[in-house]
Amino acid sequence: MKPLKTYAVQPRLPELLQPLRGVVYDLHWAWNHDAIELFRRLDRDLWEASGHNPVLMLGTITQERLDAAAADPAFVAHLDRVVAEFGSYTASDSTWYHRTHNSTAGLRVAYFSLEFGITECLSIFAGGLGILAGDHLKSASDLGIPLTGVGLLYQEGYFRQRLNEAGWQQETYEPNDFHNLPVEQVVDADGEVLAVDVPLPGRDIAAYVWQAKVGRVDLYLLDTNHPDNSVDDRRITDQLYGGSRETRMKQEIVLGVGGFRALEKLGIEPTVYHMNEGHSAFLVLEWMTRLIDRYGMSFAEAKEAAAGLVFTTHTPVPAGHDYFSPGLVERYLGRYAAIFGHGINDFLALGRRNPANSSEEFCNTVLALDTAAYANGVSKLHGIVSREMFTDLWPDHPSEEIPISSITNGVHAKTWVSKEMKELYDRYLGPQWREEPADAQVWKRIAEVPLAELWRTHQRRRDRLVAFARRRLRQQLEDRGAPQAEVDMADVVLDPNALTIGFSRRFATYKRATLVLQDTIRLARLLGDTERPVQIIYAGKAHPADDGGKELIKQIIDLTKDPGIRRHLVFISDYDMSVTRYLVQGADVWLNTPVRPLEASGTSGMKAAVNGVLNISTLDGWWDEAYETDVGWAIGRRDPVADPAQRDRFEAHALYDLLERDVVPLFYERGPDGLPRGWVNRVQTAIAKLNHQYNTHRMVREYTERYYLPASKRQRRMTQDRGGPAKDLAGWKARVGAAWGNVRVLAIESSASAEIEVNDEMTVRAQVHLAGMTADNVVVELYSGPVDAAGELRCEQTTEMEPVEAVGDDHWFEATKVSFGKSGLQGLTVRVLPHHPDLVNPHRMGLIAWG
Repeated sequence: MKPLKTYAVQPRLPELLQPLRGVVYDLHWAWNHDAIELFRRLDRDLWEASGHNPVLMLGTITQERLDAAAADPAFVAHLDRVVAEFGSYTASDSTWYHRTHNSTAGLRVAYFSLEFGITECLSIFAGGLGILAGDHLKSASDLGIPLTGVGLLYQEGYFRQRLNEAGWQQETYEPNDFHNLPVEQVVDADGEVLAVDVPLPGRDIAAYVWQAKVGRVDLYLLDTNHPDNSVDDRRITDQLYGGSRETRMKQEIVLGVGGFRALEKLGIEPTVYHMNEGHSAFLVLEWMTRLIDRYGMSFAEAKEAAAGLVFTTHTPVPAGHDYFSPGLVERYLGRYAAIFGHGINDFLALGRRNPANSSEEFCNTVLALDTAAYANGVSKLHGIVSREMFTDLWPDHPSEEIPISSITNGVHAKTWVSKEMKELYDRYLGPQWREEPADAQVWKRIAEVPLAELWRTHQRRRDRLVAFARRRLRQQLEDRGAPQAEVDMADVVLDPNALTIGFSRRFATYKRATLVLQDTIRLARLLGDTERPVQIIYAGKAHPADDGGKELIKQIIDLTKDPGIRRHLVFISDYDMSVTRYLVQGADVWLNTPVRPLEASGTSGMKAAVNGVLNISTLDGWWDEAYETDVGWAIGRRDPVADPAQRDRFEAHALYDLLERDVVPLFYERGPDGLPRGWVNRVQTAIAKLNHQYNTHRMVREYTERYYLPASKRQRRMTQDRGGPAKDLAGWKARVGAAWGNVRVLAIESSASAEIEVNDEMTVRAQVHLAGMTADNVVVELYSGPVDAAGELRCEQTTEMEPVEAVGDDHWFEATKVSFGKSGLQGLTVRVLPHHPDLVNPHRMGLIAWG
């Protein structure tokens, strides 16, 4: 039955508590310990029962409790303090961006992501990608970056996890009540609810726009549950990562195209669009359409005018990228082919590795890489993997010069640090650790913290983790109808004084959650040692369609039934941000065992590091660049092992060896006062060396200075004079592209003999046929370095050659004072690349000619 009228019912707050309404709707509370403590103080049990949702909490709390809080001077003073802090935070003009780049006019970043993990009560995220996006917004807010987030508001969000009696994961979806979430529906100037039209085959659908305040940053979320839509279209935004490929196509159109249109309706004109993964890549098509209409451009010209595109890939395997069949793309996006003046195959080529292959599927990542001015992976190793993955888009270009860079992920320290560690940092590091967490000098002050105080702080967090794990285990056993004896056992599992290993993440098979369980005899010996006990706490979800990941969870559950192991091994179901916080704040060791190089970055270990938890991991993702012998432990080597079974056996053996010989002895090596000095010294070293680098303040500053600011500047330039520079660049590219097939390196001359000594200088000249182009249209480079056993030149240096003489279409270029700094077999060659002052990177055009 449908209601005749609806009402948005608000809680009746006493006058002194009215400021609470503003506090609960600003998600700045999610990284403010004092605000969270205020909610707990109002009603601790209700705070937990509401899923840490202060809006729902205010809507269900009794009037008597509100009146009592209003009559409590201490509570009112606490509220006033939180409100004053929020006001000071949002009003401040002393942010990093304001201090450093405020003279840069006009930057406005739109950050698109299919998921955002800001707080557990806003269930619009599945795992690491969403958590990273949420931390990105929080740091952008702290730093004062002019950034707006765009995503989807899911009616059911991601699934809730429960385990049946056999230990098999079951998924349930619970509907979100948007009116009891920290989001508000956007209305227009006339007070009417705002909706945007999104084009789908044969119809336009309507999408509501909701706003979440994330400190200084606005996050806009689209929702297709609109009464004007069909039943099927209303369900487009039901579930994150649910449904068919066609459902994914529709979601990504709503995100990219609908999100672009929502910003237009809101009067927000970004100069930079940041695509966090390829899910939002269709925004490119809508932006180009707008540029064509606004400036009377061709498609090629609009492609140059859309100069403010940034793309981040998080996926290290080809299968992880979005692919859509040609028929599906033609049906849903064919309208753009007509607008661009393309035949459908030319349009499909925008998303194909091989444009000539008419049967190849359309890949959003290829579209994003083809159009973005800047593209990056999310760790140094992932940058290498991504460049190698997409070499076919830039044939003949050295893989290290393919235009995909890297910016290593980080975490938002204030979100993930425990209250106890925050207070410790405040005492010894001062407020700078919160305000300037990327400052290495700040974290070096951790050496001033007495070892005993640091150790006691962490012991309190381990105590809390054990108590939490027992409560959750009892609850999940009761929920699945376990025998009472098994339920009662939950009260005595784990030891608050034992070395505790944490593992909490998505259960994908490549992450190898059960690597440490491979040898049950060695495992039982480790866990059951009465003098030096070890315990492991797991949490995580497998994708609903990933039976391999579900099988890993079942293996763990099966092992927890072993009488000799059950007290030392726990799996906490229904993993979310709250579970993660307990684990990364209370474990002693953070375990990460992905198959190298399949972990793009990984951030759970960074969250652990903020809390003084030591990492033990394979050399993959962020740990490949972060690892040093004094900050944690590395499992195995960087060398690839061809046989997966042999690799797993070798790395499991290496892990057991590390635990038995290094980790456990160090943890239990105590002085007369019971203090494990060696362990705590290592904790201090890890905090000092890791935390300044692996945080999102450093990461977002990198994005801003390396990508956002130059992209914004270039975007403004390309659209000056009704897009004159973009039109000129497109014309130049067409002329150069037409001539490039005839560019040749005809001859190379050197002043040196075949045998020279280290650092002997020589002059090298190259004769290049430019096919009617002038010398300023190209850059000619000397490419030199050692020659390996296979006769391949490995470049160690490129030297730009200067034009010295022209004879018709042939030009001579010269490099002087050329030398080799090492002995052995060295070589050189010459290459030609296009050159134009408006090119971001000469390799982006995909044109290169070798001698």
